[in-house]
Amino acid sequence: MTDNDTHDSTDEPPAEPDGGAVAGAAQAGDSTDYLTSEVNLLRPSTPFMRDHLRIIWTGFAIWAVVVFGPVTLTAVAPDVMTTTMPVIGFPLHYFLVSIGAPGGALILAFWYARKRDALDDKYGIDHATDGGVSE
Repeated sequence: MTDNDTHDSTDEPPAEPDGGAVAGAAQAGDSTDYLTSEVNLLRPSTPFMRDHLRIIWTGFAIWAVVVFGPVTLTAVAPDVMTTTMPVIGFPLHYFLVSIGAPGGALILAFWYARKRDALDDKYGIDHATDGGVSE
């Protein structure tokens, strides 16, 4: 793996990539077997896993609001949500579910890809040299 921390001007050591449930000297030189390692979603074992799970849980919370928000608002405030929109003539709840949910999913996919790329850069993960498929 190449040294990706040449752009840092701080004296901090570079962040370590995900090591799974095995940490420290026991992991030196060995690759982690993720099929047999225990992964705890509430208490991740490495900084990479903590950062990645923070992104996942944030995205999940946003997804839940985007998908279930209009439905919940329609049940709570049916007068407001069932009014006809003046421009296109559809009820507000229909517009939010038919346009807002798919649009929100696309925005979330773009957001996740950007956050994951930033996380990979932070931990020095290069998918071209880290076991990717050679051409």
